[in-house]
Amino acid sequence: MLIIFSGLPGVGKTTLARELARQIGAVLIRVDSIEQAIRDRTSAVQALDDMGYRVGYAIAEDNLRLGRSVIADSVNPLQITRDAWLEVGRRAQVGAIEIEVTCADPIEHRSRVEKRPTDISGLRLPTWEEVLAREYDSWNRDHIRIDTSSRSVEQSIGVLRKSLQKDHSAFS
Repeated sequence: MLIIFSGLPGVGKTTLARELARQIGAVLIRVDSIEQAIRDRTSAVQALDDMGYRVGYAIAEDNLRLGRSVIADSVNPLQITRDAWLEVGRRAQVGAIEIEVTCADPIEHRSRVEKRPTDISGLRLPTWEEVLAREYDSWNRDHIRIDTSSRSVEQSIGVLRKSLQKDHSAFS
């Protein structure tokens, strides 16, 4: 199974993706980690475009073909990136579930963005203004949506696991 997390920076994607991966024993593919590793090895300051995503797609497909469940953690802001993750699942012949993580309370969201520490050496986190200005396509298909603004990590994981169990008994 491929579980694809999406959402703006600061909504809680990585926290939820990590905890769910830990609980179900899935491989975690974190695009921020991939992109920072690439930045650390390139001398020129350049736009990465979709390089981190493409590496993530390849690693995910390799692990899915080995029979492992994979959790993809990225902002995944564009329809084209969302479609590409689904294509990875199709090529590996596994089911894919899309999860959009949100924080409906703008005060809480801003606080998270401005106060969160980075756990990736050298990673520059976006400012609140950059988060607000970020391109983020609206969704045009069914997906799981979870608002973390008033839920603990444990409560959010519980909601996610129930949603996954309802449609995919492999996650019970």
